[in-house]
Amino acid sequence: MYAERASRLTGAVVWTNSPAGRAGPGRVLPDGCMDLLWHRDTLLVAGPDTQAHLTAGDEAHGRWTGVRFYPGTAPALLGVPAHELRDRRVELTELWPATEVRRLTDRIRGAADPARALEDLALERAADAAPDPALAQVVAALDAGRPVAATADRLGLGARQLHRRSLAAFGYGPKTLARVLRLQRALALARAGVPYAETAARAGYADQAHLAREVRDLAGLPLGELLGDG
Repeated sequence: MYAERASRLTGAVVWTNSPAGRAGPGRVLPDGCMDLLWHRDTLLVAGPDTQAHLTAGDEAHGRWTGVRFYPGTAPALLGVPAHELRDRRVELTELWPATEVRRLTDRIRGAADPARALEDLALERAADAAPDPALAQVVAALDAGRPVAATADRLGLGARQLHRRSLAAFGYGPKTLARVLRLQRALALARAGVPYAETAARAGYADQAHLAREVRDLAGLPLGELLGDG
């Protein structure tokens, strides 16, 4: 069973998932975010995805706990550019000193509520980090459907400069981020019962066929199958 709540860290979400007994692999869709994870006494980081990430085997069993960071904020907290973790899941020991990770592992293992302990860790890191305020403007503009060139102009950035900063913050360039955010807009509309043709128009696709191609490319399934009605 999956559950989430708003985090005390601005823009973040705290979630738990106990998928035991679920048939088939899980599917994590691209959303522009990175996650700090706790699973089987191990701290991990999920980098930004460009395609659906399938969970299977040991990864699909047992309780998972995570903090999902707002797009562009995790690299400053973790101390690593997002593009180095693109489409990857790595143990935190690959990013931080082993002695520090062991201390944090013991702390979370001994906590009455691992989810809150993980959130506390994220809050502590955030206190010493200062994400670039322009990044939130990039996300807001692209999520509103503003073209990449217009977004760069509005922020006073050149195309190459925006691309470099996007790689470090989001793990990929602004065009890919725009595609991922558009996918999430479309899924929210379709899940709310909006007809697919209207979903395509409202989310910013050229037409329903364009929506179908993008969903299959990024999510790996047709839209109807993805939503469970196909």
